Amino acid sequence: MLISLIGYDPIGAWTKTADTVDELITWRNPAGITWIDVECLDNPEAINRLAEIFKIHLLTVEDILETSQRPKAEEFDDYLFVTFKAVNPSDGLEFEHMSLIVTDDTVLTFQEKPGDYFDGVRKRILNNAGRIRRMGPDYLAYAIIDAVVDEYFIIIDSLGTEIETFEDRALDERDDSFIQDIQKVKHNLLKVRRAVWPLRESLSLLMHIDSKRISSELEPFLKDLYDHIMQAAETVETYRELVAGVMEVNLSVASNRLNKVMKVLTIISTIFIPLTFIVGVYGMNFRFMPELEHPAAYPIVLGIMAAIALGMLLFFKRRKWI
Repeated sequence: MLISLIGYDPIGAWTKTADTVDELITWRNPAGITWIDVECLDNPEAINRLAEIFKIHLLTVEDILETSQRPKAEEFDDYLFVTFKAVNPSDGLEFEHMSLIVTDDTVLTFQEKPGDYFDGVRKRILNNAGRIRRMGPDYLAYAIIDAVVDEYFIIIDSLGTEIETFEDRALDERDDSFIQDIQKVKHNLLKVRRAVWPLRESLSLLMHIDSKRISSELEPFLKDLYDHIMQAAETVETYRELVAGVMEVNLSVASNRLNKVMKVLTIISTIFIPLTFIVGVYGMNFRFMPELEHPAAYPIVLGIMAAIALGMLLFFKRRKWI
């Protein structure tokens, strides 16, 4: 487990890492904002110690440690709790459980796995870029969630680019890997959807609750973030419909190809029915049969068979069956 701290106020900012919670807590900024970030959830004792210091409810601790927990937002007497899914940069399109707690002067984040994409937020704090050091802890929480949503769009755009190639591949009968690839994209879209839609509900709750930890200054930023997550959700649904349509096109192409094959086989079988009948009759080995001993019997029978086959082909052609 890696525990880091960033303390800041309008005048300055500093960072600190430590092996124990108690050592880190001494670096809190009582006059400003403190951001405590916990990477990995493999040390429940340290998390329980943080819960003891910040008066975090035991049920919240369970939600932090339960990585399969559905994203949600809750308000308690001493803090605001939000849990959501974030794309882990080191695992490709694998989502990790992330929790965020907002108190009066501190923001705590708990990440399931090491590594994140919050460097931009950290640089804004340390370099005093933008308004983040002039705002409260609610704005820091907003900036963290906004970074997660921005990553959603990167993943969604990547999936959209891949889906565009499927529209041409769906018509290629020789593309044997098409089904496997499109099923993978379909599965990835489902994972993104499971992360996006619950976060949309959480943001809607944060916009409408009357909480002292969400200032009126943050309301337009929350609304903008909610619009972004709605756009992401609608894009995911559009891509899912596109994938379903592409799969239907591919199925139609495969069905049409099978119909053509069956059509050719049926025509061949139909032509050979009378030919097989003639061959069967002359193969019964009776002594007295018409033209059995005629010198030209063999070519005559072959000619009749060829004429029947040609006649059937012309009949099929005239009926536009071939």
